[in-house]
Amino acid sequence: MALEKGRNLFKQLSEPLVSKLEGVNPATLTWLTLPTGLASAWLMMNAGDGQEGALMFVGAAVLMATAMALDGLDGNLARATGQVTRWGDYLDHTLDRVLDVVWVLALGYNMVWFGHAELAWAAAMFAMFGSYLGTQAQAVAGSRNYGGFSRADRMVLTFVALLSAAIMAYMDYSSWGEWNNIEINPISLIIAISGLGGIYTFVVRFFKAKVDLQSLDKTKPLSTPKGKENTDE
Repeated sequence: MALEKGRNLFKQLSEPLVSKLEGVNPATLTWLTLPTGLASAWLMMNAGDGQEGALMFVGAAVLMATAMALDGLDGNLARATGQVTRWGDYLDHTLDRVLDVVWVLALGYNMVWFGHAELAWAAAMFAMFGSYLGTQAQAVAGSRNYGGFSRADRMVLTFVALLSAAIMAYMDYSSWGEWNNIEINPISLIIAISGLGGIYTFVVRFFKAKVDLQSLDKTKPLSTPKGKENTDE
């Protein structure tokens, strides 16, 4: 979606910092996203109301933004310094998926603002479905599929939700109402958006991949050596 276009802008803005990090291994930045993201998740899960809850939500937003910035910097640094590797790409996508799930679950396990773990698990699973098809398209076709509701879209909206929850917590106000025993607030909304966005992304990326791969099959068909059976499951 539109927010994916911000990648080029981020690349331009990060060039001065990338030039100062030329002696750093890009994988170091990739690994740093994990503890930073987990610290953000802990704050998401434990934030309550009042001033303390507000500070925890702000802290969660800052740490999540830091993890996302590191996630963008590692690739830019790798390309700028000629350190692009298959392992680096694999590690990057693996940690992305881990944090995608952890952040949704952390918000879902927040007993003050949501507290419906089963719904959070469902939302996390649906979000993973969409992300999986993007990665799978890259593995099969060699090009990433960014269609649908992207990770960048979800992260920006999550950032907005965390800051909105911080304002509400500071005002000792944690809900706009209730629907089927679910509190309606920024946290419940972003969990719902993550799940529904994942379903939408799955459908969009599946059919786009179908068109792209069928076209690729026509121009560059796969050949199976005689006497060998396809053992893929």
